[in-house]
Amino acid sequence: MHISYIDMAIIAIYLIGIVVIGLWVGNGFKKQSSNEYFLAGRSLGWGVVGASLFASNISTIHIVGFAESGFLSGLSDGIFEWMAIPCLVFLGIFITPYYFRNKVSTIPEYFENRFDGTSRTFMVVFAILTALLIHIGISLYAGATIMKEFFGLDQFWGVLIISIFTAIYTVLGGLKAVAVTESIQSVILLGGSILITIFGLYMLPKVGIHDFAGFKSHIRTGSLSMLRSDHTVSNIGGIPWYAVFLGYPVLGIWYWFTDQTIVQRALGAKSERDARLGPMFTAVLKLAPVFFMLLPGMLAYILFKDKIMAAGGGQTYSILVRELLPVGLIGVVIASLLAALMSSVAAALNSSSTLVSLDIVKRIRPETSDKRLVNLGKVTALVVMVISILFSMVAGSKGGSIISIVNSIGSSIAPSISAVFIMGYFWKRGTKQAAKVTFSVGLIVGILMFSLDFPDANGVKLITNTWGVIFMMQAWWAFLLCCIVFVVVSLLTPVPTVEQQSHTFDGSAYFTKIKSIFDYRIIGISILVLLAVLWIAIEVMA
Repeated sequence: MHISYIDMAIIAIYLIGIVVIGLWVGNGFKKQSSNEYFLAGRSLGWGVVGASLFASNISTIHIVGFAESGFLSGLSDGIFEWMAIPCLVFLGIFITPYYFRNKVSTIPEYFENRFDGTSRTFMVVFAILTALLIHIGISLYAGATIMKEFFGLDQFWGVLIISIFTAIYTVLGGLKAVAVTESIQSVILLGGSILITIFGLYMLPKVGIHDFAGFKSHIRTGSLSMLRSDHTVSNIGGIPWYAVFLGYPVLGIWYWFTDQTIVQRALGAKSERDARLGPMFTAVLKLAPVFFMLLPGMLAYILFKDKIMAAGGGQTYSILVRELLPVGLIGVVIASLLAALMSSVAAALNSSSTLVSLDIVKRIRPETSDKRLVNLGKVTALVVMVISILFSMVAGSKGGSIISIVNSIGSSIAPSISAVFIMGYFWKRGTKQAAKVTFSVGLIVGILMFSLDFPDANGVKLITNTWGVIFMMQAWWAFLLCCIVFVVVSLLTPVPTVEQQSHTFDGSAYFTKIKSIFDYRIIGISILVLLAVLWIAIEVMA
């Protein structure tokens, strides 16, 4: 794709600007305490928490992948975005207040307080592997693919350029630099997506579409609906609604409640109110991808179907950019792609350094000085970045199977973590022995699921294709098994100590009198009502 000098200048200004802002707000060249470096001195407002959570979650894979998904199967994948909204409201109402009140620095720290050191070690290992392989490695691979499409850069150089720019402010500035730059990047990535949607809608009259009825007649039947039946899936793709409703909460509990890369923003909130409202603000932002990331793919089906089919569905986003946008705005949209990429990578780098310094070094050597912890965090971020670069190169050799591998990883590791967390947090009788056994059972089941469902030479997956159990249902059944194991072992082992039980849900704080319409409970319910209204409206129109 030909990129004008104006667009190149815009992209360069963005890259340099985001690094400068990151270093400035993060005091990158000044001495920082471990609290400032890893948790932003617990100074983040709800707007920054919410926007950075959104930017950490929305990666280049989302933006490019949703355009392709919208082209191929309509709004189907929007169900994942909107299923995240109840999870985020739940996080804000029931989970983050505990984290804030108990000054939790890392999620594994909570698992040690509730259960024991073994549970903490398990969570540390999986959190670092998740950050390394999924949040950074896969994101870098997707980013390098984009750099090749738009600039013709070799994959290695694309990965290296992105890594250098991201690492500078992340390593030097810490969480505050990451959170503030992510807030800016969330505006840029949403702005880029909105621009493409507007220009796509503007072109519809040029192909004879002047109203919604005309739009609906030019797309695949049923593609506006997110609630797919087995019959709909067989015709236009997607995932059956019941599989998402059962399987997504399993992945959602793991991802939104216990993934350090995601939750760390809430841990840095300056007040309990900010810790509550931040995730709820993210929930509102999660409404947007359906309209501004999936819808453009449907517009592409109407406007550029032949070109995209000839080039392959994976080119949907780049063709939209090339065909719809004028010089100048192309640079803004490419900058939004880089924003999505850099925010995901920066979040994972910061969480990895936090986990190594606070959950490994500080735990083994409590006497380690604050200065040394921060320096170790910086070194860790650099090492993790180098390993992720190498992994991203290997990921590239897997070609189109990489997304399915990511899904398999998530459905394999989430069930045991989700079961132990949710049962342990809401059930005082849950024991440390139950946590150990459940983690062990979940690990074995996860390895079996991942191995048996790995595509063979013909791309056939044993569990998914032969047995007919897709990854969402695999996650659900594994979660159910882990919950049963946790309950049985808990009832067969000694009652937890009073100290361990103190780290469970305390309902008394949630039944106080509502004094304002801005009460977090009113806000949470309002968001869920808005979600229900929008969802019903879309399903009716479909």
